Amino acid sequence: MTNWLPSLAENARPRYRAIASAIAEAVQTGELAAGDRLPTHRDLAWRLGVTVGTVTRAYREAEQRGYLDGEVGRGTFVRPVATIHPIPRLAEGVGQVRVDLSVNQPPTVPGLAAAIGEMGDGNPTNLLRYQPASGSANHRRAAAAWLERSGLTADPDDIVITTGAQHALLAAVATVTRPGDGILTEKLTYSGIKPLASLLGLRLIGIETDDEGLIPEAVESAVRAGQGRVLYCTPTLHNPTGIVMSQARRERLAQIAQTEAMTIVEDDVYGLLLDRPPPPLATLAPDHAVFVTGFAKTIAPGFRVGYVRANKEIARRVSDAVRTTTGMAPPLMAELAARIIESGQADEIVGQIREESAARQTMTRRHLGRYLRPQGHDGGLSAWLPLPEPWRAQDFVTAAAERQVDVTSPDHFVIGRSAAPHAVRLCLGSPGTRKELDRALVILAGLLDDHPFGQSSVG
Repeated sequence: MTNWLPSLAENARPRYRAIASAIAEAVQTGELAAGDRLPTHRDLAWRLGVTVGTVTRAYREAEQRGYLDGEVGRGTFVRPVATIHPIPRLAEGVGQVRVDLSVNQPPTVPGLAAAIGEMGDGNPTNLLRYQPASGSANHRRAAAAWLERSGLTADPDDIVITTGAQHALLAAVATVTRPGDGILTEKLTYSGIKPLASLLGLRLIGIETDDEGLIPEAVESAVRAGQGRVLYCTPTLHNPTGIVMSQARRERLAQIAQTEAMTIVEDDVYGLLLDRPPPPLATLAPDHAVFVTGFAKTIAPGFRVGYVRANKEIARRVSDAVRTTTGMAPPLMAELAARIIESGQADEIVGQIREESAARQTMTRRHLGRYLRPQGHDGGLSAWLPLPEPWRAQDFVTAAAERQVDVTSPDHFVIGRSAAPHAVRLCLGSPGTRKELDRALVILAGLLDDHPFGQSSVG
């Protein structure tokens, strides 16, 4: 075992990345040779004065970058040079401040702070008491008014208020499935549905898509084959690809739901980012669709309010699921949501986010347009970036991280053991300023224009 010990700057943060980068440099300079066994996690942690967990993360990071191999019971070893794909260094000072394009959230806009500042008006005593599990009547009326912005007319009695859209999905999916059931969804789908399905003991079945969204014939075939009778999908600004499902596809899926007794769980957290969103599936098959939305993507991630609209029987059962999981959605947050809806401030905030998102989409197309698949609209918080040959997704994620830009690997969105496409998601709303985003896009464009690494032969 080598006595190698990295020299870390006192202010190097995060420590695990600094250790991983030191490993990469030591391999590239020959200080660490192929086959060298690194110190144990505990030994290196003690010598560096960090936690064992920090060293574990560092070794894992270096392994993901291609420099190390870990063998259970034997230790961690430097990989043979022929299998390592070194990443070219940047000019001094380029990309030194990390820009995170991996967190999918809207940009912060001024209207939100103003809305929260007015929350202290009035007497909040009633908001500190227990409310009905579905939410108070006033809050559900405000929710119904909000859903009308999406083109969905709803009776307040058919609405359940939840603690955010993820909680809404949990309550909705738990209501319309039983453990062991299959759920149909896009082959590339929202990553949060995977742990949710695992928690509920459900199987996810990936369905083929194209540039118009889900392929209805593939959905119909899966239903008739007994693979599942619940479809989870994001028809408007699909995550991660940004596709907006065509009207013809929406009508066909609604028809399948009605003829095959299929239930659609429609995730519409992004719909209002479009000036003229297409009609939700829930308007085309209201008795067979459970509509889910929230404020995390159109107001702010910390705004944990979600709405579920379903027929009265399903809505009653969703309300029971809310009672079981959280008792009720936080009334203070639901009250704030109702106030900003009724005052018009929510519309102003969404408008600001829509405008800022459009500007960031324009910036992205200016830098990366030759690589992006046309989306046909200016909305959305993210961009789906197909990678040119010979880039592989994980190599690109690693190379971008080396340049202080974080992007999302496609592996997060793949259902089952399907092969992940060589593409990455860029979350355009996460950088605090357009200047930060612009710098990150320049770095990514430079990466795409470069050959990722020299080809090596395998004997």
